[in-house]
Amino acid sequence: MKIRTRLTLQFAGIFALILVLFSLVIYYFTSIYRQEDFYDRILKRAQVVAHYILDADVADARTKRLNQIRYYQVLPYEVVNIYDSTGKMIFSEGSGKLEVDDALLDKIRQQKEVHFEQDVRQIVGILYTDNQGEFVVLASSIDAYSLKKLEHLKVILIVGFLGSIIVVLAAGAVFAKEALRPITKVVSEVEKISASDLHMRLSNADGKDELSYLAQIFNKMLERLELAFEMQSTFVSNASHELRTPLTTMMGELEVALMKTRTPEEYQRVLNSTLEDARLLTELSNGLLQIAQASIDSSKIQQVYLRFDELVWMARDQVVKRQPGAHIDIDFADFPEDEDRLVVKGNEALLLVAMVNVIENAIKFSPTGKSATVRIVLGKNDIMLVVKDRGLGIAEEDLKHVFVPFFRAENVRSITGHGIGLPLTERILKLHRGSIAVHSQINQGTEVTLTLPQAYSFIPARP
Repeated sequence: MKIRTRLTLQFAGIFALILVLFSLVIYYFTSIYRQEDFYDRILKRAQVVAHYILDADVADARTKRLNQIRYYQVLPYEVVNIYDSTGKMIFSEGSGKLEVDDALLDKIRQQKEVHFEQDVRQIVGILYTDNQGEFVVLASSIDAYSLKKLEHLKVILIVGFLGSIIVVLAAGAVFAKEALRPITKVVSEVEKISASDLHMRLSNADGKDELSYLAQIFNKMLERLELAFEMQSTFVSNASHELRTPLTTMMGELEVALMKTRTPEEYQRVLNSTLEDARLLTELSNGLLQIAQASIDSSKIQQVYLRFDELVWMARDQVVKRQPGAHIDIDFADFPEDEDRLVVKGNEALLLVAMVNVIENAIKFSPTGKSATVRIVLGKNDIMLVVKDRGLGIAEEDLKHVFVPFFRAENVRSITGHGIGLPLTERILKLHRGSIAVHSQINQGTEVTLTLPQAYSFIPARP
């Protein structure tokens, strides 16, 4: 069922329930008022008949005349019976028969006044006492006029209810259509967005209602999708280039070597060149494998408590082994009194890979001095590793692509590498609820900041 239809039916259902309750209340209280009012009239009629019939021997002429005038003001379909103390009917008037037994007469004698109904006839019984004894007076009538009006009221309420439902259904349909118009507009705009039109945005994102908030969230999602598609496109083109280059070089070297007989030295040179290209492919494959490992669910990675400063020193040692001429300064001026603040929770191997990648990049892209400065900075709830070099730097337009696998800026394409280090580092930090930030200027160097949350509040208490 469509939302528009559901809203219309819900709106009509709520209104119908309210209208039914309203109609029932009106009908019920009107019926109760009519019944009580007519009982009062019958009671007065019973008293008038009792005065006229039973008080005739003691009333003066004026009272008799007044009683007579009232007596002849009969009710419609009136029946009046009077019974003496023995249960004998001594007076009856009207065309109708009342079902009276001794139990009813005794009840009236005990309660003095009784109201009841026989079919549509309303009856009032009273106990009347005069100088001759106690008498039971039963007066009854049919409120034909009011009953007819009550039937008309019932018809009016039913017809009004049905007519109101029709109007409500029509109004509800219009209301639902207008209420859903912004959603319909959003749906139509979303239908126009395809993989090639991710630059498009929803237009209802400027308001402050829930739909505008939804449009804002959807626009942010489109921004992320557009960036992801752009990164994917860049990844494919750069990955193809990185994989094709060593393979093309290997095939060229081998084809040339096989064109004619070579000297052993020439064959050795070709094999060494091929081996170097094979090593580049191996590094590339290992990098892709590490990226895949860093993309798995963080709950499946074993994490332990580690000293952040010890990780930094271990990473420095590994870089020095790979780059013997590297000069790395570690600055840790603000050593905390509580050493537990240096503890982070994570996977040692992955965090070492992240730190080594960043420090090695700083050395690699500082071709003149092969030096880098490493600072450990303590925040309130996190700990940061700031790696700074004085190398080539990264252009501003290239900074947004540095976390795309295989992307390499134009000014560093002559330096050996695959563009995997920073993307891999970013994914490792995300697994550890951390972050990475890169700031750079051309020919002035690059500063990379790795941030990890402190595990201070989660460290088990010392015995």
